[in-house]
Formats: sequence, C-alpha cells, structure tokens
Amino acid sequence: MASGLPRRTLPTEAPLHVVEVGDQHPSQTFVFLHGYGSSSYMWRHWLHAIAARGRVLLVDLKGFGEAPKPDDDRYSPYDLAEAVVEMIREHDLRRLTLVGQSLGGGIALLSALELYRDRPNRLERMVLLAPAAYRQRPPPFVWLSHRPRLASVLLRLVGPRRILRWTMRSVVHDPRSVTEDQVEEYSRAWRTREGRRAALAAGRQIIPDDIERRTDLYGALDVPTLLLWGDHDPVVPMWVAHRLQQQLPDARLVVLEGCGHMATDEHPLTSLAVVERFLDGEVA
Repeated sequence: MASGLPRRTLPTEAPLHVVEVGDQHPSQTFVFLHGYGSSSYMWRHWLHAIAARGRVLLVDLKGFGEAPKPDDDRYSPYDLAEAVVEMIREHDLRRLTLVGQSLGGGIALLSALELYRDRPNRLERMVLLAPAAYRQRPPPFVWLSHRPRLASVLLRLVGPRRILRWTMRSVVHDPRSVTEDQVEEYSRAWRTREGRRAALAAGRQIIPDDIERRTDLYGALDVPTLLLWGDHDPVVPMWVAHRLQQQLPDARLVVLEGCGHMATDEHPLTSLAVVERFLDGEVA
C-alpha cells in the first residue's frame, strides 16, 4: 500500500471497511470497489496520483479484506451495493467518482442506479474495469463456490495461498507477473473460517436470478464513464464491454494490449495513465 499519504479509517454503520486517503474536505471524492476475492490492496499503485485529485475512499466490501463477515448469507451484488449506498448516504458524499473492478464494477453500476433515484447530482463519473455487468458464464473459481463441500476440501488440503496463486495466474495474461506479495494479501481473508464462508456465499450469489431487471436500467446512467478492458481478459468477455458501451449514454471504451483481468496489477502505470486522461477529459 502506498505510504506517505494521510489516512484514517472512516467510521460507518454499513458492513464495510473504509479507509480514507488524502484530503478530508476535497472538491471531489473517489470511491474504490474491488473485485471478487480481493481487497482494496488492488488499488495501491494508483493511490498517490488519484489522491492528488481529491479524497479517496478505499472500500473493503462486506465479506472481504478487513470488512465484517457476518453469517447472514446476504452477499449478493444487491446486498453489497446496498452497503455501499448506505455508506455514501451516511456521510452525505457528493461529487462522486465510482471506481470498480469486476464484481466491484457491477456493484458500482448497481450503486449508481440507486444514487440516481435518490439524488442524481451526487454522481459525476464512473471508471469501470471489466465490470461484471450482465449475466454470463461464471469463471471456474466462482463455479467452485456452488460446490461448498468440494471447495472446503480443496481449501483445507491444498491451502488458500496455492489456490489463490493458481486463480490469479489463470486470470492474468502473463502468469509470471503474479507476485508472492499479491498472493499473500489476496489470500489473507480466505485463511479464516469466516472469510471462506463469506467468499463462498458471495460466489454462489454473484449472478442474481433477476439481474436483467437491473441491467435493463443502465441506460439511465448519463454520466461520463470509462470502460477499461484487457484484450486477453478470460473472466469478463469483450461482448460485455461492447454492450455496456452501447447502453450507457456517455461511455468510452479503452482496451489494454497484453492485459488480462487485473489491469491494476498487470499494467498499473499504463492503466493509471488512461484513467488520468479520462479524468482530464482527454479520452474521447
């Protein structure tokens, strides 16, 4: 995690863990939402640059990272988005840029829909990295959550670190880019009973039965939106990018060459440069 920046834990009644980085009284606020099975650690390479533009809220979603992991089986994208919106309303956050990757990108979209119904002027922009936006075939590591006994046996016999290492290598373009520091950080929550239970529950519920009722509403989100994809993403297919680009009124798609599903880890500087150009209004 980047050092040298002022930071504090933001208190919230929502089942989240939120770290505030940078100015507490900024002109704009960036809310970062990580993907399935990871944590806010994934944004470490972007922190200094984005915090120079405003306040950054690094969110560990319910069930992941340092967030609470209650045994309530409420881990669907709707439940996770509800917690994010609760935190935003609780602190009356405005001039928001929602930044989300994979599952976090889907949660950003669901949160944006709720915020738009509440107070449209809260939301200024979205930055979505390969968001899980529609119904699609789940990747193997999510499929395994539907077989909790098998998953529990594998986690016990093989161990969270080895499974997370294999998972990460399977979703990036160059498996050699996966470091042991990444494996250590992303496997941390999986090494507790509560973390495994929460992650498997989130995996089982990752595609709600009625998801089309929400995805049909994306066209109402008339805010500048950056869609950032890797050209070798094996998790969220490119048809999702093109469908979102057509459905969102003000979306710009940028595809990174030689990149899989984890742009912030695989190409941190290149992906950050694209985001900064978007924030400066230079990505058409």
